[in-house]
Order: sequence, then structure tokens, then C-alpha cells
Amino acid sequence: MSAAGRAFAAALLALAGTAGAGEIKSGSAFLSPQMQRQQADQARNPGWLWVEQGEELFSRREGDAPGCISCHADPGRSLRGAAARYPQIDAASGKLINLEGRIEQCRAVRQKRPALGHESQELLGLAAYVASLSQGVPVSVSAEGAAKPYYEAGKAFYERRQGQLNLACTQCHDGLVGRKLRGDTISHGVGTGYPAYRLEWNGLGSLHRRLRACSLGVRATQFDYGSDDYLALELYLAVRARGLPVEAPGLRR
Repeated sequence: MSAAGRAFAAALLALAGTAGAGEIKSGSAFLSPQMQRQQADQARNPGWLWVEQGEELFSRREGDAPGCISCHADPGRSLRGAAARYPQIDAASGKLINLEGRIEQCRAVRQKRPALGHESQELLGLAAYVASLSQGVPVSVSAEGAAKPYYEAGKAFYERRQGQLNLACTQCHDGLVGRKLRGDTISHGVGTGYPAYRLEWNGLGSLHRRLRACSLGVRATQFDYGSDDYLALELYLAVRARGLPVEAPGLRR
């Protein structure tokens, strides 16, 4: 293990056992008052730049292909609450799909357009726009029926020790909630603000980008964007967040 890795593990061990999970709270609850105000202000939250781009893409036609608006007229009403129900089981494939996956599927199947690709600015913009239409709507994902195996897999992922540092998600996001680590406050790890603008990224990113960063932080395997592993974990985190309002585009450190 590198010196940096040993220092990181030592910092966590020093904090261990000093905090409990308690009531699940949104990531914004752990921001400074200044950052909370900035997140709430569309003029000061940089994430809204991607929302504006996504709104424009939502209405744009590409050659003979219709824009999203052709099916989703008056999206402020027709898509209100949609993001709060993802991830969910896709009826056609029987597989778990998140909001970004649904957008890509709609493009490929209904619009006959090429995929935008994970973490592309266009997909982030569309996801941020659609998610922003559900701001304030409580998360209401289902973990029943065909979604249950994914939920159980996500729960196992969350509780499993991984990587060279031999750490599990639960050790930080249950046991150390509210404590400081490298200048940041450890939260419950829910994804209600994603896609989110993170100061460390200097840009907008998906929840899967954040999950990959966590995997890297504990020196564990980084799975692909849209992988079953991260989709299952995303579902588990969404179930933890049920009842919390959608905040996207969030602002995070």
C-alpha cells in the first residue's frame, strides 16, 4: 500500500466508531450554509448551465429524427416526477435502467439516433434537464418484483469490504456520517443531487462518476459506467433516499 493509502486508511480508523447513521439525509444537508444557498440559486449554481443545454437539446431535431419534445409535450408537466422513479426495471428488457440509460434507449429505439455516451456533455445536459423537472419531488423508486435481486446485489456491494484499504461503503456512509475527512464532511452517500456539479471536477458529472471515484479511493475495481454493479448500488442508494426530494443539479465539494 502506498504512503497516501496508509494515511487515508489511518484517517478513517481514527474516526471509526465516533458517529452513527441516524436519519438518512441528503448530501446538501452536509454542505456549508454558503454552498446550500449557492445550490438553491439558479444564477449561482453552475449545474444550471448544463440544464439549459439539455433543455435546448430536448427540443432539437436531428435531420429527420424528431426531438424529445415530439413525444414529451409540455415536459414541465409530463415529466414532472419521472426522475424520482429511477433506477427502475425496463419493461422491454427486464433489466435495471437508470435515467441516463433511459435517455440513451429512447434515442436509439424511438429516435433512431446514435448513443451520446456516458459522461458526454450532451447526455449530462439532458439528464440534468430531465432531473431538474423533478426538483422537490420525493424519491419513490421500487425495490420489489424484478428489481429485488438488483436491490439485494446493491446492498451486498454497499456492505462488502473492498480494495487494498479493505473498506466498505457502510463504514463511511453509516459509521462516520458528519465527520470530517480531508476537509470534506462525510454524508450518507445518497444520490438525490445527481447529476451534480462538483468543485473537484470543475464540471457536472453523473452518480456513476462519483461511485468510480469512491472505488478508486479505496483502491478497488472501478466498474464501467452503466455496469450492473453500479446500477444495483444506485438502486440501493435510491431506496435509502426514499422520501427525500430530488435536488439535481446538486452542488457538491
